[in-house]
Amino acid sequence: MNSQTFAEIQKQVAGYSERITRFMCEIVAIPSMDSQIGPVCERIAQEMRALKFDEVRFDKMGNILGRIGSGSKVLVYDSHIDTVGIGDPAAWEWDPFKGKIEDGYLYGRGASDEKQSTPGMVYGLAIARDLGLLDGWTVYYFGNMEEWCDGIAANTFVEVDPKVRPDFVVIGEPTKMNVYRGHKGRLELKVTAKGRSAHAASNHLGDNAVYKLLPVIAGIRDMEPSLGDHPFLGHGKITLSDLKVQTPSINAVPDEAVIFIDRRMTFGETKEQVLAQINALIPEKDKDSIKVEELFYAEPSYTGFVFPVDKYFPAWAVEEDHPLVQAGQEARRWMGLPDAPSGKWNFSTNGVYWAGKAGIPAIGFAPGDEETAHTVIDRVKLDEVVKATEFYAVLPALIK
Repeated sequence: MNSQTFAEIQKQVAGYSERITRFMCEIVAIPSMDSQIGPVCERIAQEMRALKFDEVRFDKMGNILGRIGSGSKVLVYDSHIDTVGIGDPAAWEWDPFKGKIEDGYLYGRGASDEKQSTPGMVYGLAIARDLGLLDGWTVYYFGNMEEWCDGIAANTFVEVDPKVRPDFVVIGEPTKMNVYRGHKGRLELKVTAKGRSAHAASNHLGDNAVYKLLPVIAGIRDMEPSLGDHPFLGHGKITLSDLKVQTPSINAVPDEAVIFIDRRMTFGETKEQVLAQINALIPEKDKDSIKVEELFYAEPSYTGFVFPVDKYFPAWAVEEDHPLVQAGQEARRWMGLPDAPSGKWNFSTNGVYWAGKAGIPAIGFAPGDEETAHTVIDRVKLDEVVKATEFYAVLPALIK
């Protein structure tokens, strides 16, 4: 890489800036909630065809793939393009899909999580090709569904379609234009207590399932200080995230109660340990009537494709001195961004499969701040959406 080449990247990005901005606004305007990504995939496919990608197609799950090159080294740019819902429409001060532009920010559902990485990835790869920076590479843009089961789309990329195992991955979750290299893992659990129903007027004849869970709930509430810790990934977390009760009526003793647990796992914590921690909270007298289970995901995608996986997402981190991390930091220097240490996400990403399960080196880089994700101020700076294109264009030339 030399300064003349990077100056040409910047010139190309500047020339495309209006198209990149318009593309970003248009994909945010297309709803893609509940993994219904077909229409936004079509719009992204249109852009990749206009930029003359070598291959543009849907995979079996319904994700969109764009490929350039056929070299022996494989790089994937991963951007999930589904979003969470909008919640209460009255909580928004503007239409979450029409959005608004104010003080240089685009506000709208998916602006930060994570449609904001797609324009830079798509245009960056086309610019890298046009400047001869992809010799020896096969590169993919992978627009996928992720919100309801982290890593499932990445898993199908490797094992189902196109059955390609990349050498490196860049994840487009928001990183505030810094390089991220890991995050905590997660295990989702369900605890079911069985009781016996009776009329509330004769509650002594029943066995209240809710009461059976009270020691478990209290134990979850008090458990966090004793959980594992790690210098980079941080402290383990546990949250009771939902509770459901089955009862014949509001005048009856509930015969079933279910709680759901979101357990964020740091390095040094295993799935087996987490299960043992929850089972230890169950009183001995209730061991036969309370069951702890891992959650399982087997919902069909919008194409009807089913890929069953358990909802265990391992913690992962790529070392600071890894060539991919160093290439990311070098790309930032070429961009003129201030030096910043590599960081981590607080939430979960497709990295749970790429790096956590498959052992494929992955980093994150994108505009946007995860703190505005899933909120009614979901937003991104449009000039950073354009600027990020420089990173995606130069990175392949810097990976050693």
